[in-house]
Amino acid sequence: MIETDSQGVTLTSRESLTFARTLGEQLGGHEVEAVAIGPLADQPAVLAHLAEQGVTILHHAEDDRLNAYGAAAWAAALTDVASSTSARVVIGSGTPRGMDVLAHVATRLDCLMAANVIAVDGTEPLTVSRQVMGGGVFEQMRLAGQVAVIAVAGHAVEAVPAAQPSTPRVDTYAPTLTDADLLTRVVRTEKKEAGDDTSALTRAKVVVGAGRGAGGADGFTDLLELTDLLGGALGVSRVVTSLGWRPHHEQVGQTGSRISPDLYVACGISGAIQHWAGCQSAKTILAINTDADAPMVTKAHYAVIGDLHEIVPAINEELRRRLG
Repeated sequence: MIETDSQGVTLTSRESLTFARTLGEQLGGHEVEAVAIGPLADQPAVLAHLAEQGVTILHHAEDDRLNAYGAAAWAAALTDVASSTSARVVIGSGTPRGMDVLAHVATRLDCLMAANVIAVDGTEPLTVSRQVMGGGVFEQMRLAGQVAVIAVAGHAVEAVPAAQPSTPRVDTYAPTLTDADLLTRVVRTEKKEAGDDTSALTRAKVVVGAGRGAGGADGFTDLLELTDLLGGALGVSRVVTSLGWRPHHEQVGQTGSRISPDLYVACGISGAIQHWAGCQSAKTILAINTDADAPMVTKAHYAVIGDLHEIVPAINEELRRRLG
């Protein structure tokens, strides 16, 4: 199952398509087919993303009753395709909506589901590696049976284009829905408040992180300047939002956003397991902390031991000099 927005297929769904394509190759050349449910804001953009990922068919479930999200109804639509195509594996991204729908699908298919999956061994029976306990522990789970359902952890896999792009065929179908499938649906949506958007954070190539070491709501001036100089986004730990120093949409972690930037500069963040679950996919992590034994420091690729209020201004000064 893919999720879409006005720009096409979402990043996490493209990641899950790469995951599916890799698994299909390991299983002997299985093709990847996608399922989209409800209206598509920009179908040409969706098809372009699917072609890039080597998808052969887009099954598009169309029914006015699917326009409003409902887990059971969407699961019914996805189960129809899984059953009619004799799918070996049903895969989706581990977003709140993805996890919701896939759990219903696994129940309907009477099969095992693995959530927060980061890798899979494509030999029978399938064995997946998944994150548990906030990403601090990795568990191996065997998925025996004719069908398996997998929710791929966000940013655990890089969305890589297929070696040969495809020309996806669109198969529009009307799923079989019962009254019971429609009992629970979204009946009203509200626009986010201005600025309450996590997309800048989750898409940023550079993220500057800030934790309790910022010292207070007025301790972010130098951190924000560093963010601007690096052309990145600010991300914070849970304690920062809990104390009201910064808004929740900037939170990185198990109960915030999961990020996968090229560079994560973690300033004054101890690195609790919940925060690590959200930033561990960063390609390079630089930690700035007064505690040389802090979990973030010991897990980082590079570390500077010292007060962020002394180190960050020095970095800013050097960046300004180099940038002219």
